[in-house]
Amino acid sequence: MVHYVESVEIAAEILKGSNRVMVVGCSGGGKSTLSMRLCKRFCLDFISMDRDFFWLPGWKARAREEQRALISQKITQERWLMDGSNPSSFDLRLPRTDIVLWVRMPRWLCLLGVYRRSMQNYGKTRISMAAGCVEKWPDREFLSYIWNFERKHAPIFIRNFDLYGPHVPVLVLKSRRDVARLLDLVDASD
Repeated sequence: MVHYVESVEIAAEILKGSNRVMVVGCSGGGKSTLSMRLCKRFCLDFISMDRDFFWLPGWKARAREEQRALISQKITQERWLMDGSNPSSFDLRLPRTDIVLWVRMPRWLCLLGVYRRSMQNYGKTRISMAAGCVEKWPDREFLSYIWNFERKHAPIFIRNFDLYGPHVPVLVLKSRRDVARLLDLVDASD
């Protein structure tokens, strides 16, 4: 059974004592922005699944075995925040995680976020992306992934949370207001 956190306030308290955090959710939902803010606040090592494990220059996918080896190595570190959703590594990451923040924004907000991100970064490489992976306009396949994320991928997340981290608290952030409240609470704490 997934161990959902009942409120943002409780999650903020858990975050204060956390050394290892996973931030997951659909593309365009604001995972990386939230992740970088939390890393700065708690002095956690920012690990981008896209930048550090999945992509090689020119949008070439790294071999899955190599991805898993790199992830296995990183999770042994004492303090980190991993920003990225690919559930194929939940079996490695979840047992070492203190809390999961699931950025579960509505589909329209994720699509808007991806378009904004593309406009702001077009032709450049984002900080959370591998060198040589220049931002491009979203194609039909990527937009379809976002459109169908909740139906296709959310059930996989839930199944994996249950299988590999039933003890790990999971906070679901469903709005920008939820994210802002969480950041306000952690910024105010000392």
